[in-house]
Amino acid sequence: MFSMNHQKFMEMDELSLQKVPYFFIVDFLGENVEIYKENEIKKSGLLIDFQSFSNTKEKHDLHKKLEWKAFPETLESFKKGFDKVQKNIHFGNSYLVNYTRKTEVQTNLSLEEIFYHSIAKYKVFYKDFFVFFSPETFVKIIDSKISTYPMKGTIDASLENAAEVLKNDKKEKAEHYTVVDLLRNDLSMVADHVKVDQFQQIDLIRTRQKDLYAMSSEISGTIKPEFKRKIGSIMKKLLPAGSILGAPKPKTLEIILDAEGYDRGYYTGVCGWFDGENLDSCVMIRYIEKEEDRLYFKSGGGITHMSRLEDEYQEMKNKIYVPIH
Repeated sequence: MFSMNHQKFMEMDELSLQKVPYFFIVDFLGENVEIYKENEIKKSGLLIDFQSFSNTKEKHDLHKKLEWKAFPETLESFKKGFDKVQKNIHFGNSYLVNYTRKTEVQTNLSLEEIFYHSIAKYKVFYKDFFVFFSPETFVKIIDSKISTYPMKGTIDASLENAAEVLKNDKKEKAEHYTVVDLLRNDLSMVADHVKVDQFQQIDLIRTRQKDLYAMSSEISGTIKPEFKRKIGSIMKKLLPAGSILGAPKPKTLEIILDAEGYDRGYYTGVCGWFDGENLDSCVMIRYIEKEEDRLYFKSGGGITHMSRLEDEYQEMKNKIYVPIH
């Protein structure tokens, strides 16, 4: 289905079997995989700030006021791909498609400054090429337990009873159920006794522009003996991440490549830190990339048969923000 980089995933297996700590980055299609052992991170120019690992130096010049302008495409332009997605859903080729767009943004901050200014669970700055500030965990492995935390469904937190509205919104709920089901199936490929531990938890994400509520669930299982300590093999099985692709995976990928008409690259890929024992990884969303001298923010959302064009367009635009207090 994907021309994945098998060699690199095998290399990841070897390192994790030898309990060597390393950081890895995998792009959306699993073609580009980069691995940095702990002693190589410094030379790589990567800045990483995870809950479980950080190599950042405190930067004190955080008083620069963020100037921020986004230039989203028109509704008509957004509609072209949206219609392709809806047609495929209508034909039964997919029941959830994560449709994303690329929006030019202008800011007075460099990518590195955005890294230091933003507040998020996972942040990475990559060699003046991209920066992301992601709220979404992909998988965590602690001892032989593997957990995943799909995040699907967001709402403007300033709306009346926003959290309740999000929890009970038919479209958002259907989308969340689908992703939970998809990831439960995905996890079953590498783990036994897979179960949903928490369902539809509501998290608050604060940003300078607006606060958002996001809905997430927790699914866990016990790693199958043949996948024990094989981080590369586990990733190869689970990628691309279901929450940013849709279901069923192979067909949905074809739809996405046709409808989006741009290359996601590292956006919606995953990266992770293996400390020699355990793994923490995230989905690379809330992502800004530099192309020549322009900056592009990539964002999107899940489309189901219940999706309304205007709502999806608005959601894509809502997500173009930097989480700065």
